[in-house]
Amino acid sequence: MKIFGLIGHPLSHSFSKGFFAEKFRKEGINDCIYENFPLENISQFPALLEQHPGLRGLNVTIPYKEAVLPWLDELSPAAEQIKAVNCIQFHEGIRIGFNTDVMGFKRSLQPLLKPHHTNALVLGTGGAAKAVMFVLQELNIPFTVVSRNAQQGVITYDTLDKDIMTAHTIIINTSPLGMYPEVDAAPPIPYDLITKRHLLYDLIYNPAETLFLQQGAAKGAAVKNGYEMLVLQAEASWDIWNERG
Repeated sequence: MKIFGLIGHPLSHSFSKGFFAEKFRKEGINDCIYENFPLENISQFPALLEQHPGLRGLNVTIPYKEAVLPWLDELSPAAEQIKAVNCIQFHEGIRIGFNTDVMGFKRSLQPLLKPHHTNALVLGTGGAAKAVMFVLQELNIPFTVVSRNAQQGVITYDTLDKDIMTAHTIIINTSPLGMYPEVDAAPPIPYDLITKRHLLYDLIYNPAETLFLQQGAAKGAAVKNGYEMLVLQAEASWDIWNERG
């Protein structure tokens, strides 16, 4: 039996186990299982590998997309640049890290882009934000990163004024704000400055419409959640796990 799975903490929000169970059922794949492996600390990762020597591949979610790097032997070019991993392939004793968020986000975002979508705000600074920034660079879309904490090259939420909001017509939430069960939370942006020219993209997929997206839609903005991106990155993980046996 080939074992695949997901590491992160908590994993109550994750769709991956159900997605792969359904995929295996639909496609008649009977020699694979996909399990959740909640780790309270990334230091438990080596013990997980010892307990499951038959692991063929892992997905990685919050908060370990960056913290898992020291335990990997190789990184794909995108993962090397981003310094964040959401997919690990086990191949002949070597642990190789990939970032399939990049492919998933790019394929999901591109059909939504209009000519006036020329600048982006990236909300958050974690591993998912780095994948988003990588894609924006590939698409030649200038971006500004926003965080609660002031740091070099990052602005804070309280500096978002009319000029900034007008100039940045793409707003991408990469933070966990609004994710189940904390559904009443939302990034503290000035929603009264959102217009129908804006595109709000939330990497969160549970709930399907976060408060961030609800408030954007109420202003006439185009909105998109992270479900399609999630499906695309999951399929990319499956391809990676199987391309080299």
